[in-house]
Amino acid sequence: MRELRQETIDMFYHGFDNYMNIAFPEDEIRPLSCRPLTRDGARADNIALNDVLGNYSLTLIDSLSTLALFASASPAIHSDGSNSILASFQKGVALLVEYYGDGSDGARGQGLRAKGFDVDSKVQVFETVIRGVGGLLSAHLFAVGDLPIQGYDPKAVLRGVEKQRAGEDATSNILWPNGFTYDGQLLRLAHDLATRLLPAFYTPTGLPYPRVNLRHGIPFYLNSPLHHDAEHGQCYKDPPATREITETCSAGAGSLVLEFTTLSRLTGDSKFEQLGKRAFWEVWRRRSAIGLIGSGIDAESGLWAHPTTGIGAGIDSFFEYAFKTHILLSGKDDINTTLFSDSLPPTSHRNDPNSILRPLEDDENKSWTFLSTWEIAHSAIKRHLHREIHHPHYINANLYTGSPQAFWIDSLGAYYPGLLTLAGHLDEAIETHMLYAALWSRYSALPERWSTRDGTVEGGLGWWPGRPEFIESNYHLYRATRDPWYLHVGEMALRDIKRRCWAKCGWAGLQDVRTGELTDRMESFFLGETAKYLFLLFDPDHPLNHLDAPFVFTTEGHPLILPKAMAGTERPPHDDDTSIKATCPKPPPMPPLSLSAVAARTDMFHAASLARLHLLPKSDTLGMSRIEFAKDHPSTRFDAGSSPTNYTFYPWTLPLELIPTLGYSSRIAAKHSFEIQFPTTQPNIMAGQQSLSRIAEGLVINSMEGIRLGMILDGPRYADGDGSGGESFRIYNVGSFPLGRDEKVFIKKDVLGNMVDPNFTRLRDTMSLEIIVDATKAPLNSTDDQSSPMLANELRQVLNESPQPEVSSRAMVEMRNMISSLLQQFSAPVSDQSESPKKAAEDFVRIPAVSATGVGAAPLPEVEDAPDVDNSEWETAQLPWSNIFLAGSACDGKLTNTAYTKHQVVVIMRGGCSFSQKLANIPSSPPSRTALQLVVVVSDDDDGTRPLLDERQRTPGGLLRRHPIPMVMIEGGLKVYETLARARGVGLKRRYHVRSQGVPVSNLFII
Repeated sequence: MRELRQETIDMFYHGFDNYMNIAFPEDEIRPLSCRPLTRDGARADNIALNDVLGNYSLTLIDSLSTLALFASASPAIHSDGSNSILASFQKGVALLVEYYGDGSDGARGQGLRAKGFDVDSKVQVFETVIRGVGGLLSAHLFAVGDLPIQGYDPKAVLRGVEKQRAGEDATSNILWPNGFTYDGQLLRLAHDLATRLLPAFYTPTGLPYPRVNLRHGIPFYLNSPLHHDAEHGQCYKDPPATREITETCSAGAGSLVLEFTTLSRLTGDSKFEQLGKRAFWEVWRRRSAIGLIGSGIDAESGLWAHPTTGIGAGIDSFFEYAFKTHILLSGKDDINTTLFSDSLPPTSHRNDPNSILRPLEDDENKSWTFLSTWEIAHSAIKRHLHREIHHPHYINANLYTGSPQAFWIDSLGAYYPGLLTLAGHLDEAIETHMLYAALWSRYSALPERWSTRDGTVEGGLGWWPGRPEFIESNYHLYRATRDPWYLHVGEMALRDIKRRCWAKCGWAGLQDVRTGELTDRMESFFLGETAKYLFLLFDPDHPLNHLDAPFVFTTEGHPLILPKAMAGTERPPHDDDTSIKATCPKPPPMPPLSLSAVAARTDMFHAASLARLHLLPKSDTLGMSRIEFAKDHPSTRFDAGSSPTNYTFYPWTLPLELIPTLGYSSRIAAKHSFEIQFPTTQPNIMAGQQSLSRIAEGLVINSMEGIRLGMILDGPRYADGDGSGGESFRIYNVGSFPLGRDEKVFIKKDVLGNMVDPNFTRLRDTMSLEIIVDATKAPLNSTDDQSSPMLANELRQVLNESPQPEVSSRAMVEMRNMISSLLQQFSAPVSDQSESPKKAAEDFVRIPAVSATGVGAAPLPEVEDAPDVDNSEWETAQLPWSNIFLAGSACDGKLTNTAYTKHQVVVIMRGGCSFSQKLANIPSSPPSRTALQLVVVVSDDDDGTRPLLDERQRTPGGLLRRHPIPMVMIEGGLKVYETLARARGVGLKRRYHVRSQGVPVSNLFII
């Protein structure tokens, strides 16, 4: 690892030295043509450059924290105690101050290039915060000793705000060997840069505009409230000819919290923290009903610009900042209430968008609220975006329904395994990262997008600009597992970068990972992140790897921490909440006779197969990306691209001793799927949209003609499942309409008819049903129990508010979840304009019920189903049973004979005796249409169990009952019992389900 560590340092300096010698003070360097890379003045719409490059020496700012981190490496510390890399860091800080001033309002605030960041550059808010503000803050924390540098002791000088609180002088000076005195210049410059971004937050929503001019603000956003303030607003002479884009991304708006909170806590200027948090919560509160957020959102309207979601581009760092803000604020939840500090320039007292925005709620400042947000978001991602077919990966889906929209993964999404690792979801992180490692093994880099369905680069997006996300996740996984497999993945990345991306004046990006074509640009994040994570991977003893404090890496790889002196006293109010895990899982156990748990995994080949590694030619074939740039290359050895295997074991740098001798592959995850095409009476006409209706729960099929249903088998993970363990089919698309995992398909009973087909058979549910109660006002029914009555609307409220049990029947659960939504979406309100006994749908109470089971159970009576709620039959509906007898507990001996002969329904409270005994107390008589048809047991419990009749039914005299009585059970206790006391009628509504090849279809419902 020592050699790899030194190679990483050398790689960094090859890029950094060339930038400083050739391109500084410009933003970036062109490594192929050896020229500075600056903003595109000729094309203002070239946002690929202009969003990032702000004419403020971006690469130097982005590299300072890497230099500070490298300064702890043993080769940097010489025998005389000097530290050459630390000297480079200190020289970089001094140069930055020389060109941009010290951030103050006086003469020292003027630099060779600008006074602070007073430059005429229109930049993206997000990129400027994570690269500029974050880079300055992280370098400041290293400079004052809040982040560790081995051998560097700045005497722990207190910053101005802390000294002010202690009643001391606000001046702090740290004298460096190069003669430069550090007194917080980087912090003041960070404040200056962030202040210039504030106009972007003058929006109606609290979501920042995507861009701002560092000198002129936002004159191009004409609808901003900032332009409506005659005294303090901005003026513009000539309105722009075209409307400025107001769409920002969820990551761009929601990923400002770490930098802005750190800036506020270090300076005492609270407005940044409040703006960053508010923008985060404004994104989150617009999440869909299934817990997903979109990729693009309009800063003025707050509406989602696109209905697509995923884990990658446009969304990625929102999830990252949800969890990392929880870490950063741990133990420091106290709100920063110091509005302004005397040590800050007077300009801080202006431009506070918080004055026009809603105040934050208390919980929106708490670390545990951010943790809860991450847990909710992760659950939604796991439910709707995670796919286990072939090998676990994530899809892009519809924001509102979770239905699949695209089957590609992007290189930005490679951050997610690292985030999962930090959050304790280690197994998910390991298997997700394996696919990215296999892809890197195939392409010697990660293409921007790759299709999991086609196994190719998606849409020609094959570039790799030096992104760090995959290497970042690899670092976190090694820290969590200490598995040497991840060291060899890092070695593979280093070797491939050196072999493919070397240029005379730095490191070039790959325009196409397949051809090796280079781009003439070295992105600042290559030095700020990619090199940093590689170095930390190869330096397990680095002080930052052993820092016992809540520090985080920003999405730009800059370490941030809130100093211990700022610790708060707030504690989470939900210490007993077991839904949020407080401990990290153990790493996977090492298999016997193995050196790597990952290399010995039985799903190692699954990821290799999905990445098509097994289709690569042999390693000695000329023209492969492994060796295409190896010969005579000035930066690598000729044999650096060799592989000991055929690449199905990866990375290609994996030594043979880590490959298990007796390793094997488990069966690749697969799911059985097929389609059903229903015939049409008009052969030349396909099923159109008139056959389908979209509702909140899913789709309603109005006609089966020409309908095509796609089915997939859910259940056991592997293809050799034996059918046990709850297998079921799920409809995943209807025609051209894909469905989300929780979406349902509804078919009206009369549309389906009595269709019988091996692939599609309607069956009556023998267990689950509904009791329909006509709850219009009526006299009390016959009773043996003097219970007080309730009005119908009160009963409905009780039923809606009463807790629903966790039942063992899936059908019961589905039924309860759908009742309210179906009532809303299918019922046609009927007004009662006369005194006649016309009824409306709301006069009928629907109560889920389960039938009895056991040897004594009798089949339900054959009566017509109660009317549907979506037609006008409710007005004159007559339920089949109007004579109801209330029997109390029915445990105190034989009921009256009229309970059987004159009543069609007997209602019994649960408890007091067995279900069989209750039936034994009911008299026996020849059956008739006016005699007893059904026994309804009302339960107080919410266990959802079926009534068990464990012996055959008997009469009060002990004889076997010739005509057994059907029994069902409902919940609700005394209040539901009283509902039936006022019922005008009772009926049944049976549930139906569909089976395909003998397996139930879980998300299809007959209505």
